[in-house]
Amino acid sequence: MGSMTDVLLRVGRLNYVWTNTESLLIYIIAHMLAVDKETAVVVFLTLNTTRARIDLVERLAKRAATPAAERDIVLALMARLKREAKVRNKYNHSIYSFDERGDISSTQLMRLVETDSEIRYGKVEQMDARELRQLERSIAEIAEISKALWTFIHASPRLQGEL
Repeated sequence: MGSMTDVLLRVGRLNYVWTNTESLLIYIIAHMLAVDKETAVVVFLTLNTTRARIDLVERLAKRAATPAAERDIVLALMARLKREAKVRNKYNHSIYSFDERGDISSTQLMRLVETDSEIRYGKVEQMDARELRQLERSIAEIAEISKALWTFIHASPRLQGEL
């Protein structure tokens, strides 16, 4: 079990690195659409979900006009970002259960899973040392994705005046 302070500190860090990394999609959109940053901000903010923003970037990368090397880099980075989005969503869309000491003992995901014959919700996972390590790994991975996005952005001749 994780103390409430330890868990919330990590969730806060997760959100911090996520927000900073997701905002870099503005530059990727500007690069892929060959537009200025202001236009890319309008597009980014018009798409009000992470999923929609990643979908747009992936679709732009898949265009025939996108050089193969760029396509490969962008699609690989978006795949990594989507994997980490699952962790972020888990901690942002869960209800937390507490033990008798007030420590967080588990998370319950508030999401429906519907099959042909039933509806389930609320996958419960224990908040243990393994889970805290996963949270730390996710924070580190998002930071690495951010660095890779910055490398791509700085290499873009289209974005030189926009940074």
